[in-house]
Amino acid sequence: MRSVSIIGIGETKMGRLPDKSLKDLIRDAGNKAIEDAGIPKESIQALYMGNFNAGYWSTQSHMGALASETLGLGTIPTVRTEGACASGSLAFRQALAAIKAGMYDIVLVGGAEKMTHRNTEVVTTGLASAADVELETALGATFPSLFAMIANRYFHEYGNVRKEMAMAAVQNHENAMLNPNAQMKKKITIEDVYNGFPVADPLTVYDCSLITDGSVFLVLAATEVAEKICKHRLVEVIGSGHGGSALTLAGKKSLTTFESTIVAANEAYKMANLKPSDIDLAEVHDCFTITQIINTEDLGFFEKGTGARALAEGKTARDGVKPINVSGGLKAKGHPIGATGLSQMYEIVAQLRGIAGERQIKKADIGLTQNLGGSAATCVINIFRGR
Repeated sequence: MRSVSIIGIGETKMGRLPDKSLKDLIRDAGNKAIEDAGIPKESIQALYMGNFNAGYWSTQSHMGALASETLGLGTIPTVRTEGACASGSLAFRQALAAIKAGMYDIVLVGGAEKMTHRNTEVVTTGLASAADVELETALGATFPSLFAMIANRYFHEYGNVRKEMAMAAVQNHENAMLNPNAQMKKKITIEDVYNGFPVADPLTVYDCSLITDGSVFLVLAATEVAEKICKHRLVEVIGSGHGGSALTLAGKKSLTTFESTIVAANEAYKMANLKPSDIDLAEVHDCFTITQIINTEDLGFFEKGTGARALAEGKTARDGVKPINVSGGLKAKGHPIGATGLSQMYEIVAQLRGIAGERQIKKADIGLTQNLGGSAATCVINIFRGR
């Protein structure tokens, strides 16, 4: 099967964007990616679009066709993918597979979500649809309460890591301060996290990711084509994995190890012929602070039960041995559901190209993204190499 590379990236600013419609977000990020790739729109042979819930929040379904028309792409085939917070990464996987199989040479992949124009009740109801309505949300569960249960179970099995969870929030906010597209450019302290508005014990508002408007697009090409047209450092997709597990917490074998991540990571590492120690940096799915800690363990960066200590020792900082979420993560850069996985990839490509500005890390040759959907019912992992 053919190798695939990323030749164009584009993203909007993340945040509350009342003056930007869903189409505006798509137009902004999509045109940036195509311009960055340096190709005519006529070169694009297909569009894969990640979106979670525009049908509910924006009364707009058929998102692939909407994006194609908005960007002036003509009669190309379009697909919309949905996998909760992993919707964008699933779109990427579909595009990757299509190019590898020889169906297309150049493909556009996008993700977008418009959420902040709706009130908290509507947004929360939409988000809760990514859980089990009958067995969880109808009984009053929301994602903060579900992940609070995960945090408390982690405390029971491995000890109380409340301070380290707060440190994760502080670290990601510090990183976001250096990201011009980040939503939450606000320096916080451990005490701020402790004293934040209580959401679901032990989580406060500062442990939770953001409600975000935003869009991200990437241009993918067969590497043999990319080598001829790419004007940047070539970023090759060398590994990809997709795993699943039970939708409900009750159906999972463990609340402190996400099976979907283990499956996806094993597949991605095997495809890339790499070990966790080979990864220079990673963007992981920090929907809540406890999730970041668990993810770094499940990815094999740190032994089970030691992720919090590794964070406290500075190993996940920008200048640490395994930089994590140098973009600011979902916690501070933002969480535009359908675009979140692609936003992670945007950061990795920027780092591998060496264009990440003040947040640029010293060694960036191999990067990884890990994107969860729901209560880790879906996980997509991709590994990238600059060459």
